[in-house]
Amino acid sequence: MFGIELADAAFLPAAMVALLAGILSFLSPCVLPIVPPYLAYMTGVGVGGLKSGERSAVVPALFFVLGLSTVFLLMGMAASAFGRLFLQYQEYLVKASGVVIVIMGLHFLRLFRIPFLDTEARMDVGDRGGSALGAYVLGLAFAFGWTPCIGPQLGMILSLAAGGAAVERGMALLAIYALGLGVPFLLSAIFINRAMGLMNRIKPHLRLIERVMGALLVIVGVALYRGDFARFAYWLLEAFPGLALVG
Repeated sequence: MFGIELADAAFLPAAMVALLAGILSFLSPCVLPIVPPYLAYMTGVGVGGLKSGERSAVVPALFFVLGLSTVFLLMGMAASAFGRLFLQYQEYLVKASGVVIVIMGLHFLRLFRIPFLDTEARMDVGDRGGSALGAYVLGLAFAFGWTPCIGPQLGMILSLAAGGAAVERGMALLAIYALGLGVPFLLSAIFINRAMGLMNRIKPHLRLIERVMGALLVIVGVALYRGDFARFAYWLLEAFPGLALVG
């Protein structure tokens, strides 16, 4: 649509947004509080046993992240394929996505509430705690079941993915989002006691984090509607000509 060089440059701001969205998703009020019990369940011990080092949560956490990353990568591929299928209408689709993302951002800013976004469609994965396979399945279920909760952030990244014609670009954006969400999860498993202490200090500020996420959604939604990502990409190419050699 804009040429290979412009697409390469436009990927950089989109990638930064994807990484920040993943981190904020992890810190969101509907994800952060469930991290310790999820780690405990995946490890097959209670939270107390997790804190005492009765069993390591690192391997289950890794498979959990692989599970949710699988879903996100498939979503990225589907979004890019959708964007390519409707390439002639892409400008209108991007503008419509921008409007929807702004509305979701206003929800997080609590200017009004959308009941659907305050629910979690949690999936029952059965009694699979304590195994790598169970952790992977739980990761799959998490990616699907928490979609209403992390949906606005995820939808924002999917919109950015659909805005490019390359499937690889969409998958890369969702992989970066998965990193932003998954790496803190892994670090929590590795440094479990310190992580729990940090989470307890963060919990009083969850409302502020939610508002920051809302502000990010509004900014990105407006940027998508106005075409600012393309303009920023042009500026990057002018300021850093070496980007034209990427790819």
